[in-house]
Amino acid sequence: MEEKMEKLKEGERAAGISTVVIFLLSLAEALVGFLSGSAILITDALHNTADSITTFASWFGLKISQRKPDEKFPYGYFKIENLTTLFVSGFILYAAFELLLEGYSTLLSSSELVMPFQALGMALVSAIVSFFMARYMEKVGNEVNSQSLIASSQERTTHIFSSAIIFVAILLTLYRIPYVEGIIIMFFSLIVLRIGIFTAKDSILALMDVTPSKQIEEGIKTILDSIAGIEGFENLKLRKAGPFMFGEVVVKIRKFVDVRRAHEISENIENKIKEEMRRVNSFTIHVEPYETQKQTLVIPIKRDKGLDSEIMGHFGRANYFLFVTIDKKKGAVESTYVKENPYKEKTVRAGFSASEFIVKKKIDALVTREIGGISFHTLRDHLVDIYKVKGKNVREAVDNFVNNGLERLTKPTKEEVPPIKEKPLERRPPGRGRRWGWDRGR
Repeated sequence: MEEKMEKLKEGERAAGISTVVIFLLSLAEALVGFLSGSAILITDALHNTADSITTFASWFGLKISQRKPDEKFPYGYFKIENLTTLFVSGFILYAAFELLLEGYSTLLSSSELVMPFQALGMALVSAIVSFFMARYMEKVGNEVNSQSLIASSQERTTHIFSSAIIFVAILLTLYRIPYVEGIIIMFFSLIVLRIGIFTAKDSILALMDVTPSKQIEEGIKTILDSIAGIEGFENLKLRKAGPFMFGEVVVKIRKFVDVRRAHEISENIENKIKEEMRRVNSFTIHVEPYETQKQTLVIPIKRDKGLDSEIMGHFGRANYFLFVTIDKKKGAVESTYVKENPYKEKTVRAGFSASEFIVKKKIDALVTREIGGISFHTLRDHLVDIYKVKGKNVREAVDNFVNNGLERLTKPTKEEVPPIKEKPLERRPPGRGRRWGWDRGR
């Protein structure tokens, strides 16, 4: 949270600097415009004054957003930035309308320039300042995810082109070419009008909690699919509040998972989403029990005889694994297939390797006679349910499973015995034994 507050402070500082620079630029343009008699330069000064008001609103919004959540505003003050952006867009639309009227009024008239070279120089200075300010606000706006700063940077970008065209217009006015000022002023008013409309639209949609980004939503879905323990998810929601995003989702976790483990899974989800999706400030996870109509069991067998296969006593050293998909609603076997155990001859940790092998097959439960500690905990870490065999063969074991007649194991049936470490032989100094033996012989 401290990192996010630092970003808000950085955005506030950028908005403050932009406000001062743009306001000073508008004063300089207005002064040169009045002294030179350039109506188009005065119009651009009014436009810059409106921009300084909008950047001031951005500064105000980012400053208020830094307030900590309280009893009255438990979700914080982040949406104040969206409100100020809407306020900003109102000024942009007003400025566009005024520029349109000004352009129409000067359409059939031309200005008498008293100081043409000073007016041309001011237009050039305005273009240079606008270029650097646009880059600065865009950079900081993207870093802190500030909607109002990004909107102001876009507005400032139009000033680069507008100042260049104003430079040309002043030059053409110098040669008394008619209609130039009016047409150019009206052209820029339409550009500003478009920016105001899109800025207002984005602000209103954010205040109405529209889904802010399909790209981020798809990224979160990919993260949820990759986390072990989640059997499914639904009702993924995202909303935007100022420069940040908030989200929630319902995840499905198997019934036997205890509260501690469910909390670990939820915490893992939140941390991974915040780590990979920097714009997400808070993400709430609702946990619900996983319910499915179909379940896939795996059973260690000696030879493949389908449902009549004999069940092996040891899980890790089984010759084959029989995978059985059961339709719980119908209470019947839907399909079966067999895979040879590639680790049955492995010298050490055969159970661990076999566990990793069957987990990749997306199984729900293991039915076995015996299982060691390493295999048991490996499977439980992947949320595989483990049951003790009851019956002579696979068919009887499956029937008992369907009828809830199997005991669910909560601990291994046996623990691996650690290998005995041989004590190294004590080494004696060279020659000691020979002397001892010679002395004893004497």
